[in-house]
Order: sequence, then structure tokens, then C-alpha cells
Amino acid sequence: MNRRLILGGVVWKGIETVINKGFAMIIKLVLARILFPADFGVIGMAAVFISFVQVFQDMGLSAALIQRKDANLRESHFHTSFWAGLMWGLLIYLIVAFVVAPIAASFYDEPILRSIIPVLSLGIILSPINLVHKAQLVRGLEFKRLAFISNVSSISAGVLSLILALLGFGVWSLVFNSVTSTLIALPLFFLATRYVPKWEWDAVAFKDIFGFGVYTTGTSVFNNLTSKIDYLIIGKVVSASALGAYSFAFVLTEIARSQIMSVMSEVMYPVYGQKQGNLKAIRKYYLNVVKYNCLVIYPIMLVMLLFAGPIILTFFGDKWEASVPITQILSLSVMVHLLVNSNTVLLRGLGHVSLEFKLQMFKSVLIYIPSIFVGVYFLEEVGVALAVLFSKVMSVIIAQYYLWKIVRISNRDLWNVSGTPIIASLVAGGVGYTAHFVLGLPAVPAGILVILTYGAIIWWRMQAEVLKMWNAATSLRKKKSAST
Repeated sequence: MNRRLILGGVVWKGIETVINKGFAMIIKLVLARILFPADFGVIGMAAVFISFVQVFQDMGLSAALIQRKDANLRESHFHTSFWAGLMWGLLIYLIVAFVVAPIAASFYDEPILRSIIPVLSLGIILSPINLVHKAQLVRGLEFKRLAFISNVSSISAGVLSLILALLGFGVWSLVFNSVTSTLIALPLFFLATRYVPKWEWDAVAFKDIFGFGVYTTGTSVFNNLTSKIDYLIIGKVVSASALGAYSFAFVLTEIARSQIMSVMSEVMYPVYGQKQGNLKAIRKYYLNVVKYNCLVIYPIMLVMLLFAGPIILTFFGDKWEASVPITQILSLSVMVHLLVNSNTVLLRGLGHVSLEFKLQMFKSVLIYIPSIFVGVYFLEEVGVALAVLFSKVMSVIIAQYYLWKIVRISNRDLWNVSGTPIIASLVAGGVGYTAHFVLGLPAVPAGILVILTYGAIIWWRMQAEVLKMWNAATSLRKKKSAST
């Protein structure tokens, strides 16, 4: 597991994110211009109920296959995982289509959910088919192939949803987006790995992987509860339009953060698993993940924090005005969360799945959910956004305690890698605020000034390191070009 493989994984995962997730976000933003907040709100309602069951989709089998060392992995693990995932996925889909859909329609008093949810959840059946293929590609750090599959499926689905929206299909253009993406990816995964499942079931292999997967599934349950309870409460207590405004703010902030973070997290998960005995290397890798995620995401969130109003109202219209304060609060919460953004990936990669599960349960039940209820009671959707910010602050405190306890990452270590992006953000934010709100400079030139100021400080403080990373990436790209 050398530096060249890791850097290659980061490069290709980065390419995938820029093309795939960037294009998907553009499509969503264009759809926001065509559709209405209530359309996004209905999809948010459906997604909440689907997700409560979908987290049980693969029972953590994929994560278990990726985490295991080569010496402890047999061919029977792959075949058993494939059939277990497929059978379980079929059962979960039947529950969603015939039980969850009617409950959701009744809960929100939205009859259309009876039709939307069975279609939107088709991925529950289709995704387990790719479970083993994706695990094999991730284990081998074959992120170039993963990027190709993801990009082709995402772009195709995005084009289809845009066409449907222009033809007047309304909310259904959002529904078919996710379904089409999964369908197109199916044959591409088979071609990428050439893996063909055999009619084989190994009870020992199932027990072996399920023992790990049950904790990751439990963690996913509480992760999902944490990420969706706000949607559930806003849709029920406030309105579909309010939920649409809130979910749109997430598209602009939290989803952007999570997709950019996945560049590092997905690459580093198998690395942590292979480096379990080398704490020095693990500390170095983890702190670099924090540093580079902060470097990239902070200026984006800073611009959204300062200029959410002009951006949203100019490009998407007055119908999205309610999203402005939510976007600003969530932008700040993203910046806070980045300080410990991949701690759960580290814990899982080191095999501490039970601890990860307990921490997520604690944060969900005792911090996040109560604060959401308090927030929505006093300030509706804006209060929920403030609750998200509060929970992120508490997550940093809790995560940093266990990072020190397990891998000896101190507060000083954290400041050493995040201090420069934080300082650059404070200075650039002050410059941008003064330029726009005090001197009256328009938002676009003020935003450019923010980025330039941030970049200048980063260059001043980290010039040698930036040049080193750039040269390493350039060298890798030349080697790949020569080999092809």
C-alpha cells in the first residue's frame, strides 16, 4: 500500500467527484430553477422513509469485505456476500413498497408518495448486485474504473431527468434520476471486474463477515437517523415547501461537503485497514485528510456563508429566499465538522466498529435529536439548521477525545493541520465582509476577492508543501500516461 497507489486513488476519486458529483449538483441546481420547493420537499419526504429501511440494505457486507486483510479473505466470502445481499435487498424492497409507502403517505398526508416511493426505492434491489464488484474495486484501489462507472451513470441519469423536467414531468424528473443511475451502472460493474457469482453459500464465511457488518449497519442506522430526522420533522411540522428550502440548502452546502470528503474517505478506508498495526502512519494519513479537506472546502463554504443571499436570489429566484439563512448556518456547520470529518472512517478502518456504533448512538439520541426538536419548536427550519451547527460542535469535542485515546492525535496536532485554513478563512472572510457589506462592492467581485485572499495566505504559509503535492501529482500523471 505505497504512496503512489494512495495518491493515484485520490487523483482518480477527485476526477470522479469533479465530473460526477459536480455534474449531478449542476443538474439539481438547474432543476431547482425549473421546479418548485414543494417538488423537492416531496422527494425529501420519500427519501426519509426509504432511508430508514435502506440502511439495512447490505448488512454492512461491503464494508466488511473492504476492511478485511487479504490473508483472511476467501473466494467464498465474495459469493456468500453476493447472495446474502441480493436476497436481503429483495426483502427490504418489498417492505418499502408495501409497508413504508402507505405509512409515509399517511404520515405526511401526501397520496403521491404511494406511487413515488416504490419507484424511487428500486435501487434497493439493484444495488446489492454491485456489492461485491464495488468492494473488489475499492480493495484494489481501482478508482479509475470506479470513476468511469460513476461518471457515465450519473451523467446519463442527469440528462434524462433534465429532459423530463423540461417536458413537464415535475417531481417525477427527480424520481427517475436515481433509478436510472443505478440501472446504467449494473453492466458496467460486471465488465469492470469480470466477477461472476457462483451458487455457493458458506455459513462460516457469512458469520465471519456478518459479525463485522452488524456493527457497521447499526452505525449506519444512527447515522441515517441523525441525517434524516431533520427532514422528517420539518416535513411533518412545517410544510413541503419548507422542507424543499431546507433540502436545497443542503444541496448547496452539506452535500457538497460530503461529496468532496468522499474523495479522501473512500480512498483511505482500505488503507487504514491495511495499516492497522502502524499507528504512526495512520496518524499521518488521517491528519493529511483533515488538512486537505479543510484547504479545499473552507473557501467554498466561506463564499456561501458570506454571499448566500445574492447567489440564491440571483440564480434561482425569490421562490428560494427561505433557503438563504439556512445555507449560511449550514455552511458554518460544515466548516466546524471538517475538523474531525473522517474520524468514523478511521475507527471503522481500524476495526473499532462497536465503538463507532456506540458513539453514533450517543450523539444521535442524546444530542442531535433533542436539539432538532428544540430548534423546530422555536425557529422552524432555521432552528433545525442551528441544531445541526450545535451538534457538529459537540461531535468535534467527542471525536477529538477518542482520537487522542486511540491513536494519540492531540488538539495541537489538529491545530497544526487546520490552523492555516482557519486563519486564511478568518482573514479572507473579514476582507469579503468589508468589501461587500461596508464598501458596497458587488457580490461577484467581492467573492473573487475572498478566494484570492484565501489563496494568497495559503500560498504564503504552505508554498513548499503545495508545490510538493503538485509535483507528486504531475509525476503520477506522467507515469500513467507513459504506461498507457
